[in-house]
Amino acid sequence: MHDSSSRNRKLVWLAVGLLFILHQDFWWWDNPSLVFGFLPIGLAYHLVFSVAAGCTWFAMIKFAWPSHVEEFAEGKAPAAQTKDQQP
Repeated sequence: MHDSSSRNRKLVWLAVGLLFILHQDFWWWDNPSLVFGFLPIGLAYHLVFSVAAGCTWFAMIKFAWPSHVEEFAEGKAPAAQTKDQQP
């Protein structure tokens, strides 16, 4: 199970890096083409890019979110004691 989780985490980070590179869409800047007859191709690209970014962030939360932070916030994990908290 740990191997699958680690692999999923790496894949999500790879997707984030790929989205970072694909966001620099210089290849559509001078293209006057329209998608569906009314939507500029650069805008259509960013529409698809936004959906891909949303799916990537969903995968980030599902597979790469640090669960120990959630456990601490919900009070399930013991907090580290400081000198002030010790009896």
